[in-house]
Amino acid sequence: MEQYKQEFIEFMVDSDVLKFGEFTLKSGRKSPFFMNAGGYVTGSQLKKLGEYYAKAIHDKYGDDFDVLFGPAYKGIPLGVVTAIAYSELYGKEVRYCSDRKEEKDHGADKGSFLGSKLKDGDRVVMIEDVTTSGKSMEETVPKVKGAADVEIVGLMVSLNRMEVGKGGEKCALDEVKELYGFDTAAIVTMEEVVEHLYNRPYKGKVIIDDTLKAAIDAYYEMYGAK
Repeated sequence: MEQYKQEFIEFMVDSDVLKFGEFTLKSGRKSPFFMNAGGYVTGSQLKKLGEYYAKAIHDKYGDDFDVLFGPAYKGIPLGVVTAIAYSELYGKEVRYCSDRKEEKDHGADKGSFLGSKLKDGDRVVMIEDVTTSGKSMEETVPKVKGAADVEIVGLMVSLNRMEVGKGGEKCALDEVKELYGFDTAAIVTMEEVVEHLYNRPYKGKVIIDDTLKAAIDAYYEMYGAK
């Protein structure tokens, strides 16, 4: 596993973004782990988060793209911090763009988007926190495609939970890929998280012990993507 992936897993734990225990998800599923991407709140956390996204995007998609698109609301800071990190790490200027939940009808930046305008010929990488159902893409993809003649290169999320989406067989990222025809990827998968943390002391504590591993295995037995 790449070094930045290992560091990102530890970063999620340190930031109290990835938690283990007993949680009830929006879907009603009882899960032994939970990710709250809203937990990244400090300047140093956001700086690091942008760097991890930038490294994963560069790893997966290279630098042949023009725009980072982060859907409102959580995708707005993700797009901004990743664009900054991409410039610093790779010396390439990419523009950031986000949609507005409500269209602005006045001023120089009126319209449906924040940041850069989308232009014909733009190659776009979309960026989200975590996709469990793919529902946000149903709203976002038509907006992006309708704004200009753009190509969506792919989607990057922070964590692939690797559980079945709405279709009941594939994970949400695979469903998005199949439905819209562009690549999807995550900085890390839940499988990589377990691989890195299982029975391995981290800061004097084993985060995923045998009991928790059994609960995670049971969860995936029930909800894991095939």
